[in-house]
Amino acid sequence: MWSFAGRRLVGDRRKSKGNMIEEKSMLSLRVDAETIFRAAVDRVMPERLFSYCLSLDGSILSASDGRMTQKYDLFKFEHIVIAAFGKASLPMAAGLVSLLGGRVSRGLVVTKASEDGRSLQLAPHVENVFEAQSIHVIEAGHPVPDQRSVLAGREMLALASQVREWESRGGKTLVCVLISGGGSALLSAPAPGISPEDNAEATRLLLACGATIHEINTVRKHLSAIKGGFLARAFSPAKMLSLVLSDVMGDDLGVIASGPTVPDRGTWQDVKEIFDRFGLFDALPDAVARATREGISGLRPDTPKPGDVIFDSCSTMLVGTNFHAILEAGNKSKALGYNTLVLGTRMSGEAREIGKIFSGIAQDIILHELPVAIPACIIAGGETTVTLRGKGKGGRNQEMALSVLNEFEHFPVALRAELRSVAFLSAGTDGNDGPTDAAGAFADAEIIGHARALNLNPSSFLAENDSYAFFEKADGLFKTGPTGTNVCDIQILIVR
Repeated sequence: MWSFAGRRLVGDRRKSKGNMIEEKSMLSLRVDAETIFRAAVDRVMPERLFSYCLSLDGSILSASDGRMTQKYDLFKFEHIVIAAFGKASLPMAAGLVSLLGGRVSRGLVVTKASEDGRSLQLAPHVENVFEAQSIHVIEAGHPVPDQRSVLAGREMLALASQVREWESRGGKTLVCVLISGGGSALLSAPAPGISPEDNAEATRLLLACGATIHEINTVRKHLSAIKGGFLARAFSPAKMLSLVLSDVMGDDLGVIASGPTVPDRGTWQDVKEIFDRFGLFDALPDAVARATREGISGLRPDTPKPGDVIFDSCSTMLVGTNFHAILEAGNKSKALGYNTLVLGTRMSGEAREIGKIFSGIAQDIILHELPVAIPACIIAGGETTVTLRGKGKGGRNQEMALSVLNEFEHFPVALRAELRSVAFLSAGTDGNDGPTDAAGAFADAEIIGHARALNLNPSSFLAENDSYAFFEKADGLFKTGPTGTNVCDIQILIVR
């Protein structure tokens, strides 16, 4: 049995420092965590993003991702078109229109429909500008595509057809493609001969067999008229500038919204091998099986590959990522006086297991001031997963916070009092965690106190994947509303 006899805890040392460290309430710990989180989200808000990556000097538009810069002389283009899709498409489009002014001649914005079914209400000045510049807004389904998603896909391809017509007449066009999380579901255009139902059934079969997201995306791209570089082909030969807000851990451009403007290395042969691997070929919808055979025989086009001339006129840049967000979180943490450590942007795996790691780090900071000294702030980003074992409600961030809280409940007795100086927050940067109205949740001593008063057992709620119900009752939910951006999740651990 581990003994703390004779050991002076960091908490005791902290008290001996007198006025060097101001005693603050648990509430102020939450305030600091929220302040750090909101600074991170603000860094990747579209209106701020464009101040980093875009500039207009006379007629010269410069776009930079920090590694390369592209310049466009807008005088050389008769038309400037906006093609925006994803959960952040509206503020991204509004930000670009604000920069380019009346130069935009047409546009299409596809955004997520509201959860309550209410029609989207644009700010009056945005609505007026969009109307004046022929920018059409469509609300579509997410995370499951619906008929509105198919309509959006058709309208996007119709816009591409208009651009090709202008180009054929000598009307040079610059297409500004604005991509953000959720774009793959919001913009749905099945390949010729494939219905939305065929697509959905093929995906369902793959999911049921345990196919990886890479395998599913390989199939999706080949059954689409937009994904996997097909959107770049649709707008070709127009000049294209794609600005991407990444909701994918690792920022793989081929994965974000299924890579509509970048080359795809997958082939129809890969598609067939995936179906064969899971023994699905005979169970597929007839149209999907037929398309696969046609693709292998060369009767159906493959996705555009690296080296295809269509990409010579297409630049795709990452302008907002989880990396940008957590760097800003680190800056804010330091400004608040914390000794700060950023763990990285690739936190993955089971949310409840990652929660145990953060709890363990909290103990090490309390006992040994490792990996950083008190007052400490540990920051991480990424995207975890949840394996459903129960029938409860919640998201990966709430599940992680509940796991942390459950571990707090099992702290060694000698450390329990130190929990009043610990706070943990895990939240999604888009403001939505799973099928809930919360961005995530806090874990701290105050919530433990509420739970005990209400006779709530964190372990029981964790077993049922019912983190939302637990935190709703224990007053630990973190709600921001939709933020207008999306770069995965952020975790913040404070020990003061």
